[in-house]
Amino acid sequence: MDKLFKEYNEKLPANIITSLKEKMPKNISSANVKKIFELTLKEYETSKVEAGECVGLVAAESIGEPSTQMTLNTFHFAGVSEMNITTGLPRIIEILDARKKISTPMMEIYLKPPYSKGKDIKKIAQSIKETTLKDMTKEFLINIAELSIEVVLDPKSTKEFGVTDTVVSKTLQKSIKGYSIRKSGDNKITLKAKGKDVSLNEIYKTKEKIKGVYLKGIKGITQVLPIKRENEFMIITAGTNLKDILKLDKVDQTRTITNDIFEIYNVFGIEAARQSIIGEVYKVIENQGLNVDIRHIMLVADTMSVTGMIRGISRYGVVSGKASVLARASFETPLKHIIEASLTGEIDNLSSVVENVMLNQPVPVGTGLPGLITKVK
Repeated sequence: MDKLFKEYNEKLPANIITSLKEKMPKNISSANVKKIFELTLKEYETSKVEAGECVGLVAAESIGEPSTQMTLNTFHFAGVSEMNITTGLPRIIEILDARKKISTPMMEIYLKPPYSKGKDIKKIAQSIKETTLKDMTKEFLINIAELSIEVVLDPKSTKEFGVTDTVVSKTLQKSIKGYSIRKSGDNKITLKAKGKDVSLNEIYKTKEKIKGVYLKGIKGITQVLPIKRENEFMIITAGTNLKDILKLDKVDQTRTITNDIFEIYNVFGIEAARQSIIGEVYKVIENQGLNVDIRHIMLVADTMSVTGMIRGISRYGVVSGKASVLARASFETPLKHIIEASLTGEIDNLSSVVENVMLNQPVPVGTGLPGLITKVK
């Protein structure tokens, strides 16, 4: 058996052989193993790309055509107005442009047992959500005569979030300068300006500023929604903070994920970011009921991450790194590229597809390829 595995070591990639080893039945005969290997090798050879085939063009067409069928929509979670998910074409553009600020950042937080079975699920979700002063206040009042701001806390919210008025006043003292802060009765905190020449406009600005004072939870997580998917409970969030979420001991770090590719890149590195690009694009295409071979998406992800950094398919990203002047000029801002190239005396070796198409020459792919390898008589 081992002899057979060694024989196919050079013919098949290591991961395919490992996968076959794991899935082989225990008491299988050598003849049947050989048969399986032969069929796998045949399948592997037919799935390979022919030399000179323009894979970029095929991938572009294969992704571009279904993308034009996509709907331009945003999906809303029922019952939670702030939780939207950008889907369809806007999401594809967002990923492939490698935008650092995405329109609807979100996370899928998986939990360890017994919490994944539903234990304390609401409490955990509530503790993750970023809580600001605005979330637990009934009203903010401005006293013009006293030049002060009165914060009336909601007792129901303070109990729910487990925050006392003492904690609130201490947090305000750290966050706001130039005001004396004191408790003035049950669930009421007064901020009085220390200076006499404070304008009403400044008082109003301070009132707006204290609404966003952070009290507890994880920064960046604006909404939480516990849901049941198949046989386990998980938490979906609006907003994302992968680094801090992974520090929680109740969270399953191996499956928790964010849809922000740059955040994955910063936490886990380029390989994880590449996998995230593939997963996110494939998810959008699948949700739309379309079918694109995963290898086309993998090619795009490889192109975006080949330098060790994430670059978008745009004139500032992948296109700017092209060696050919004409290829860069064919994408956007042609005059800029041609003038820059002429000033620096740049030479174009016409080694790729786009520049040869522009000059009406045979392109170095398919039947145009052998001329580059052999001297055709």
